[in-house]
Formats: sequence, structure tokens, C-alpha cells
Amino acid sequence: MPEDDRSLPAAEELALARLAMDDGDLRHAAGHVAAALAQAPTLPEVHETLARLAAADGTGGVDLFPLQGHAFVGAVVARAHLLAAAGRPAEGLDLLVAATGHAPGTGWAAVPWVTTPQLAERLEPDRTARILMQVCAAVSDPVPRADRAALTPYLALARNAVTVHPEHGLLLGAASALARRVGEVDLAIRWAARGVRAEPSKIGEVWLGYAYRSAGRTREALAALGRAVAHDPDDLTVYADIAGTLADNGRLDEALEWIERALARDPSFECAVHTAHRLRHQRDGDVAHLVALADFVREHPDDTHEHGDLAESCRGRPWLGQVTPATGPVVEALRLAVTDERAGLGTVRLDSPAPPSALRTAATAAPGLRIEVTGVPEPDPREPRRTGARQLWRHDGATVVPAVPAPSAEAAARLRQLAHPAWPHPPAAYDTAVGLATLELDDLLGLLAHPPEAPPTALGRVLGQDPSLWVRCVQVWACLGLLHHRTDEPWAESTRRQVLLDLVWGVEDWVTEAALFALVTAAWVDPAVRPEVARVVTERLADAAAVARTRPVPIAPSLAHLSLASPALDPQTAALAATLTATRPVPRPRSSRLGRLWRLLRRR
Repeated sequence: MPEDDRSLPAAEELALARLAMDDGDLRHAAGHVAAALAQAPTLPEVHETLARLAAADGTGGVDLFPLQGHAFVGAVVARAHLLAAAGRPAEGLDLLVAATGHAPGTGWAAVPWVTTPQLAERLEPDRTARILMQVCAAVSDPVPRADRAALTPYLALARNAVTVHPEHGLLLGAASALARRVGEVDLAIRWAARGVRAEPSKIGEVWLGYAYRSAGRTREALAALGRAVAHDPDDLTVYADIAGTLADNGRLDEALEWIERALARDPSFECAVHTAHRLRHQRDGDVAHLVALADFVREHPDDTHEHGDLAESCRGRPWLGQVTPATGPVVEALRLAVTDERAGLGTVRLDSPAPPSALRTAATAAPGLRIEVTGVPEPDPREPRRTGARQLWRHDGATVVPAVPAPSAEAAARLRQLAHPAWPHPPAAYDTAVGLATLELDDLLGLLAHPPEAPPTALGRVLGQDPSLWVRCVQVWACLGLLHHRTDEPWAESTRRQVLLDLVWGVEDWVTEAALFALVTAAWVDPAVRPEVARVVTERLADAAAVARTRPVPIAPSLAHLSLASPALDPQTAALAATLTATRPVPRPRSSRLGRLWRLLRRR
């Protein structure tokens, strides 16, 4: 249901509609009325003009608003009102619900014919129940507060229908589901309880259980869901609901028992599989459960509906759902200089050279920040960790300059559209990065050393308070773009594999983390590469841990988090990673706006 490209105010659209009607051009007039309805669906003048148009048509005007192809929302709503006027209100309600699904925050149904008690008397209760269920399916659960007022006409219809049919179980349950979604929890409980008393059923108990759960009455919610299972022991979605409710209340062992019961009946039942992997990960933190869930999703592309268990489990977790903030004295000084004008630009004294990306970011974002390096401990952090690795940087005395050309303007623009510090889960990040698949290798490498400015968006302005975070976003997405480079080449001999390995074993830098994340992501989406990636992760973390015994390694904590996000990691490496993350937790930005950004990302 696309938007229309008209931008005239509703009053002007109505004026043009009247002129067209005066000329006898009713179809032209209908287009202007539809445009006015889309902008002002409750304006009395709009409905008066629509009624005049219907009268002029002589047959009710319904055919002036055909539903062909992707109908314009204004035409859909106009047809709905004319159907109701023609004595076909149920069909009209179906169209209003479709409009609500298109734009839930707009009061498409806020018209007298929907809220009048007479409508509930004219409709069969089964039809009203189905309409209410369509509304529930069209909106989020729960409905955001800002959108709830637009749904009050449907709640009024529910009230009127329940008054007319006080013992209709299906109607009471559907009304309860709608009331719960718009925050009327007590009303939802009353209606659902009346429904199961009038007509005991599985779906009625589920509606009652959901209502109790929304009210925080867990014991009663579990009892109702248990009765639903008794009605239909083969409906495994209810088992998953019970497991989720138990887990949300800290009863993880009981939750897993219910999931195992469901899987014993059907090991491939999608809801049970998703919930099982999420709860197992919640129990022991082993990323293998999430990888198995990602595999299941990939192997079952035709699941009946979308599940959020994988995204929920990865949300806010380092590298599973977001980039980790950089660490080190240069970054801390840079954040302070950018966010606190009173702090000024001072001098940062280092016992060892900082990562090249940190030095370049500081030179760009705070050119007055002085950085003094008092020594170069062994092993030299300015040298690649393995010979033959690709060089992105060149040291020029105390400064660092890129050793690769800058990317094209097109490459920079395309990456700015994609780069974000958070993603639902690694496979989703991989899929999103396909937008960079056509970039040349030189462009992708250029983006690593010449990151473009943050976009002029709300997110870009917040990220501008921590230039290091934006640079890390750019590098992460550029490396994900490398995963899509020349995918026709077999992995073992591919350019993308070799380039990423070169970057992983180059100088200690933020690019090391970005490249390793790309390899970890490859292991998430392709089981065939997991053994090699696990070996690379193990060797890179062991190298960082060995070097850290003689000098600081700023990227070591992030490499440890990356290791814990990697599929097929051996227990010894996992233990080493856990030790490193325990001693160096992920930092949180001090800026209040950046802090709010990170809290928002954790809720995404």
C-alpha cells in the first residue's frame, strides 16, 4: 500500500475535487478526495465531499476507488467508508484494518460509523472477532503509546460487541487480545476470563494467559497456559510460551524442561527450536547454541513466521550484536577533548606506540592533541605480526600516514549509508554488507585507512562525539564488504580470504579486529570455513596474550570478545578469552549522549 506523491494540503485537494465534480469528471475528483483522506482522515469536510461524490456517481461511488495492484491508502479508506454507507460495513472494516496495518499511528477508523453501538448489532460476533484479530495481527505487541489513540475506535467496537454478545467466547478472547495490546490489561483479563468461562478452549486460555502475563501475574498466567496445553497437547507453541514465561521470571531449569518436552514431540518444531537455543545460551553463555540456531534458520528459510530469539540473544553483546568501543590512553584523551571543551587539548605520553587507527583518528579529530611516545618496546607494535602481511600504514617519524590510496567518492557514500555500530546478529550483518559487494578491492582497503566523515544524521551526530567509534564502524563494514568481494572465487584460493588474513596478521590495529570479525562472520554463515577460522582466532588470540606479557596490547580485550563470538572454538582458547575479558571489561563512553546511545543499542 504505497504512499501517494501528492503534497497539496487537504483543503486544496478538496477544492480541486469539487471543481472536477462540477465538470463531471468524477474519477479525477475521486483521486483528490483520496489524497485528502490520506492527509486528514477525520476531517468533516473530507467526508462531506466524499458523500457528495457518492451521490453524484449514482451507484454509491464504490467503483470510483478500485483496488488494483498496490492501492493508494487514501483510496482504500475512501472505499471502506463507501462500503459501510452501502450496507457492507464488515467489508469496510477489513479495508480500514489494512490501512491501520500500513500506518498504525493514523486514526483511519476514528469515524462515527465504526464506534456506533448499532454496528456491533449488525455484525455477526464471529465476523467481529475476526476483524479484531486482524487488527491485532496488523499492529505491534504491545502497541507503542503514541499509536494507541488511533486504535481506540476498534476498542470501542470491541466494547459494543461484547455488550451485545456477552457470552461469545471467541469474541471475548479477541477483544481481550486487542485490549492487552493497547495497555488495557485489567479489561483484557476480565474479557478473557469471561470468555473461558463461557466457552472453555485452548485459544481462550492462551489469551487469558497472555493477559495475566502482561499484568505481571505469573502464577495465574502459567496456570492458564497449562490449561491450554491440556486442551491441545500437540500445540507446541504453547509449550514455548510457557518456557519463555518461566525464563523471564528466572525459572530457567523449568523453562528448559518444557522446551525439551516440546522437542521430544517434534525435534524440528521451529518455535521450540528457537526458544531452546536461546534458553540454553542464557543458561551457560556458550555461543555454540546461537550458531546452531543460525544454522537452523539458514536451513529452514520457509519458517512460518519471523523469530527474534537470535537477535535477542546477540543484542548488546560485544561483536555478536555491536562493535566494541576502542580502548587506550589516546582514545580516552580524544573522547575527553571532543566532549568536554573545558578539558582542552593536552599531551598524551605513551610507553608504546598506539594503534595506527587511533593515531590517525586523533590527528584528524583533534589535531592539537600532542602525543609523545617515550619508547618502543619489543616486539615492535609498528611491525606486522607476520611477515608478508598487507600494509595499510606507514610510520613517518612520530606520525602515521596511510599506505593505500583514498577510496572513491561513490565507495565512501555507499559505506556511509550502511555503517552502524549495531546489528541484529552476525548473519544479518553479513546480509546487509552485500550492498558493498560491487566495490573494488582498492576502495575497500582505502576505506580502512581513509574513513569518510559520519553522515549528517541523528546517529552520525551522536557518533561524532566519539570519532573512534565511527572509524571502527567504517572499518568493520569495509571488512564485511570484503567478504562479498569476488564471491565466485572458491574460499580457499579467494582474494577475500587472503586479504582478510593479511589484515588480521598486520600491525596491531583496530583493522585487526574488524578483519577478524569478518572472518568470524564468515564462519557463522558458512560451516565449511569454521575449522580454519577457529584456528586463525586461536592463533591470533594466543599471539596477543603472549605479547601482552611484555607490553600493552590495546586490542587484546576486543580480540578476546571476538574469540568468544567465534564458532567451533576449542575450550582452552575459550578459557583464555574469558580470562582476558574478565580482567579488561568492555568500556562504556563517559559522554551522556554516547552513554544513551549505547543503552539504546543494547535494547535494539
